[in-house]
Amino acid sequence: MPKETALVQKHRQLGARLVEFAGWLMPIQYSGIVEEHRAVREAAGLFDVSHMGEIWFRGPGGVGAANRLVTNDVSSLEPGSSLYSPMCNEQGGIVDDVLVYRAGEDALFVVNASNTDKDFEWIRSHCDRDVRVENLSVETVQLALQGPKTEEVLEKAGLSSLLSVGRNKHTNVTIKGKQVLASRTGYTGEDGFEFYHERNGSGKIWNALFDAGSRLGLKPIGLGARDTLRFEMGYCLYGNDIDETTTPLEAGLGWTVKFDKRDFIGKDSLVKQKANGLKRKLAGMEMLEHAIPRKGCAVALGGREIGIVTSGTFSPSLHKGLAMGYVPPENSVPGTELSILVRGKEFKTRVTRLPFYKCGSRK
Repeated sequence: MPKETALVQKHRQLGARLVEFAGWLMPIQYSGIVEEHRAVREAAGLFDVSHMGEIWFRGPGGVGAANRLVTNDVSSLEPGSSLYSPMCNEQGGIVDDVLVYRAGEDALFVVNASNTDKDFEWIRSHCDRDVRVENLSVETVQLALQGPKTEEVLEKAGLSSLLSVGRNKHTNVTIKGKQVLASRTGYTGEDGFEFYHERNGSGKIWNALFDAGSRLGLKPIGLGARDTLRFEMGYCLYGNDIDETTTPLEAGLGWTVKFDKRDFIGKDSLVKQKANGLKRKLAGMEMLEHAIPRKGCAVALGGREIGIVTSGTFSPSLHKGLAMGYVPPENSVPGTELSILVRGKEFKTRVTRLPFYKCGSRK
């Protein structure tokens, strides 16, 4: 049986279509993916993303242990700050991509739902015994409020104190008597917050945000729109665009790899790959003809297959088919014209810079 979030009955009352995803029963959509997508771009949306994993590093060695596990520099974080980073194996392949929060001497990894158990075992096996590693994923509710009207919703909810929290910062706040970790990050590109708290009483927090935001256009948002929103921003999806067979350098995540760090798992392999040059690179592509590319479609040049689509969809914001996929580096230059095979037929496409969509304006 799939695990259920603390808000599953709320989703049923709202008419959500529930599906099993990563071992959880989750809302895929409520009113429709396109409508929900546009609500987040134009007003605000509230997501239940309690399926995500939360793994804590406790104790004086927690931050150091977290730092060795990821390519980015956790030691540079001040308490109350966060960063995004791949977590690699010895070959430089991506075990997962995570959000890292620093809370005093402790650190928190927010990991992908499908990888939670795997990540927990990986982390425990690569930490010293003086670091206490706790998997609190099932006990933790995570809500995400996203959209350009986020600040208005928070003001009406009596949470104006959060407006001073900067991007990639977090703080503790009380909402309806519940202690909440509020973090100003997100997976949509829009302004927004994640709220982490215990399962008990989570319905009161959900209701408080909706009571404040309903007249501002706040809507419940499912995983379907979450995927189209992240895709327009060019954010990688684990299992599609990145996995243990891809490296951060290939995936365009080189900015997260701090080679000046003393040590991290996978460093030697990534140093070698950087020195030897890449054989493939993740590129964004926009369709020049009417077609919707999907994961697994071949990318071709002159009738010869040169790569593969890892994510593809029709963009509700830009009204065109878009794709991300791996191609040889020389074919990843913006402006390069290629083709994508959709249902056995070639359609013209052009390599473009990521993100596809720029928040606050239409590209």
